[in-house]
Amino acid sequence: MKVKEERPFGHLGPRDANRDFNVEFSTTKRTLNKQQQLMNYLNLNKEKTADTVKELNVLLADYHVYYQKLRNFHWNIVGKSFFDLHVKFEEMYDDAKLKIDEIAERILTLRYQPISNLSEYLKLANVKESGSQHTDIEMVEDLLSDHGKLINQMRAVVGKADDAGDEGTIDLIGAYIRELEKTSWMLDAWRMNTSENHAQL
Repeated sequence: MKVKEERPFGHLGPRDANRDFNVEFSTTKRTLNKQQQLMNYLNLNKEKTADTVKELNVLLADYHVYYQKLRNFHWNIVGKSFFDLHVKFEEMYDDAKLKIDEIAERILTLRYQPISNLSEYLKLANVKESGSQHTDIEMVEDLLSDHGKLINQMRAVVGKADDAGDEGTIDLIGAYIRELEKTSWMLDAWRMNTSENHAQL
């Protein structure tokens, strides 16, 4: 009669070690396959999509700083332009708040996590914070400068999205560019003198 060899508790023989390796390898393979399937339903290249997401995160950071600047100006506007700009800035920060959510959700749709910390936003953003002691003209000029930075960043997103064949991101950000260009025209018209006008061909 063959006596079964007893092994100390916790001891793994060659067969056990091989089995555990196979289980771990199988689990890792399933995880990688699942990630690949998640990208496959979008029909997008993962590496190129990562480049798009990097630019989207910068745009997300820009919009957070821009949003807070609009709140700042909304609260602190004084003088004869108060009624006009107080309302306009509120309209603009409401729009910025919606875009922040849409940009973050686009990043999630592309299967990445959006940056979510204020400290990271301040490091990444092209748009910079502003003080509160500004005249109405200075506030508008500051915002127009920010619009130029936002539009440049949007174009960077569109460039990467175009390389990736990501029409969804192109469609979303293309609409943002058109809307911000129109808002910029309105703010620029507000600061112009009545004797000034746009160029004629």
